[in-house]
Amino acid sequence: MAKTEIKTGGIKDANVTTAKTDLVATGSVGAITAKGTPSVTDGYITLNCDQNTHGVKIKSPPHSAAQSYTLTLPSSITNDYFLQTDGSGNLSFSAVSTYTDDLPTISSLTPSVAENTATAIVIAGTNFVSIPVVEAISTTGAIVVADSVTFTSVTSLTATFTLPVDGTYYVRVENSNGLAVRTATAALTVSDAPAWVTGSGSLGTFDGESALPTQTLTATNATSFAITSGAVATPLTFTTGVGSCTITGTQTQHSVAATDSFTVTATDAEGQTAARAFTMTWSFGATGGAQFN
Repeated sequence: MAKTEIKTGGIKDANVTTAKTDLVATGSVGAITAKGTPSVTDGYITLNCDQNTHGVKIKSPPHSAAQSYTLTLPSSITNDYFLQTDGSGNLSFSAVSTYTDDLPTISSLTPSVAENTATAIVIAGTNFVSIPVVEAISTTGAIVVADSVTFTSVTSLTATFTLPVDGTYYVRVENSNGLAVRTATAALTVSDAPAWVTGSGSLGTFDGESALPTQTLTATNATSFAITSGAVATPLTFTTGVGSCTITGTQTQHSVAATDSFTVTATDAEGQTAARAFTMTWSFGATGGAQFN
């Protein structure tokens, strides 16, 4: 290994041909200076590639800047380091703060299923700052900003959304300090609730001694139906289906005129429900034998 000592006269246009050369500063300052050419160019050091076709240049600020800087290299560098100044001309590398303690979190949405009309969603979590920006992000990439946001506390927000397109959405909260969080999954489902087509009230008057003409009850968007209060006469059969349900059979429960009241609840794929009340009247004897609708 060749060793070149830098003394009073310095080095000019030296070619290093050995595998490695150490430049040793022997003066009391303990430094190597790349001087500029007066009024021509500023001093710099260039580190070239092995083909000398490109490289990295470390160059002094111009004389007109009237600035001197000290760059201190760290003992080690991992991911997320950046170069910072202390305001006094000293530059050093520093790790990026992750602000883990300050990041907002989202633990739940209530409700998690909304209709296409304006719906208030309560967002529970931590580290919310008044007043954040809240967005619903569709799995298609479309972004809808909340109509309004109410800051309740650092752990609760209420965001009102009007989302006209059915689908599933991520919810994103960005605090005023720029820190943000998005739900890990598309946790908000938007879909119209079932809508009844069959009118409420009486389904008609029927002969209590004859087979019931099939009664079909219809609701849009419904995937299932259930009698949730009251009952139809026994042993009539209630059959659920997609979009409609039916009541069939011959009743034996009543032997005199009677009216049965019951409520049918329609449910969609997202668990939204719509209930509707109905009645069925039974007649016997001289007033029986016919259906009046």
